Amino acid sequence: MDPGRLLRALVRIACSLLCAIAFYLVWMAAFLLATRVDSPVLETILWLLAPVITAAGFATGTAIAERRAGMTRAPFLHIYIWPLIGCAAGVGAVYWFGPMLIVFAMLAAGTASIALREAVGFLKRRESH
Repeated sequence: MDPGRLLRALVRIACSLLCAIAFYLVWMAAFLLATRVDSPVLETILWLLAPVITAAGFATGTAIAERRAGMTRAPFLHIYIWPLIGCAAGVGAVYWFGPMLIVFAMLAAGTASIALREAVGFLKRRESH
């Protein structure tokens, strides 16, 4: 494997993670503000949106990194599905241990899903050559 290709993939994954953290922090700020309203319905909606918003951050970071690298422009939804599945699985795995653990699970599973997407993309490019 070309070390340059691996480095570029790691940069894309890091960019994806940084955007996911930024999106999560925005979600967290909205959630903290919503707790002042004391609306269980609003809190439930925001809890359900946590993986959706965090996954959007992962996909945005990946899309930005791919476009800056001059790679083929994959449709946003084709990127988004990977971290959405990862973030949702992470939340599902740890929610019962305490909802405050979801951030760690979402970031870990979302990062793993983006890394898996990179690996699948590498294998597809390799087969086409």
